[in-house]
Parts: sequence; C-alpha cells; structure tokens
Amino acid sequence: MAQTMRPNIGGSLLATDGKPHPLQDTLVWVTAVLGVVAFVTAMFHSLHLISSWTGLIGIFTGAYGQFVSETTRERFGLILGLGASAFGFFLGMAHGGLFGGVIS
Repeated sequence: MAQTMRPNIGGSLLATDGKPHPLQDTLVWVTAVLGVVAFVTAMFHSLHLISSWTGLIGIFTGAYGQFVSETTRERFGLILGLGASAFGFFLGMAHGGLFGGVIS
C-alpha cells in the first residue's frame, strides 16, 4: 500500500492516467483561449469579425480535440471551450458574419 501514499507528480494537469498528452493539452488550451476571445468579443456588435472567426476556429480545434482526447479532464475542458466558441461564433454571425461589411 505504499503506492497510495506517494504523490503523482508525473504527467500533466489534464492527464488522469499519469502519461503526458502534449497534443491534447495544447488543443484544450487553444480551444479555451479561442472560446474566451470569441465569447468576450461577441458582446460587442462592432467586433463580429473577431468573434465569428475565433469562434469558428475554436469549434474546429475543439472538435478535433474531442476526436483525439484520451481522458475525461481533457474532454471536459474541450466542451467548455467548444461551448464558448460556438456562442461567440453564432453571435458573431448574427451581428454581421465572417465577411460582413468587408465584401460589398
């Protein structure tokens, strides 16, 4: 029972199996950052280009991250980022879209 007293210091914050997952961790953080940017910029009507593009990219990175994720913690972070990205994307589309005001 000595193994129950040893702290698990190996691996990453998101990996519950003790192995490092650098690709999955990177996708979680990129999706989370894009989701926050899309969510915040969606609150401003004039920033619809930023919110729609970051939301769209966040949706794609989150979907790919879900495809390759290996632990529940990674999937949980990806779902939060995907939700924020989708919210920002849809409000950005409602405020003018991906090319609104740029192409005549």
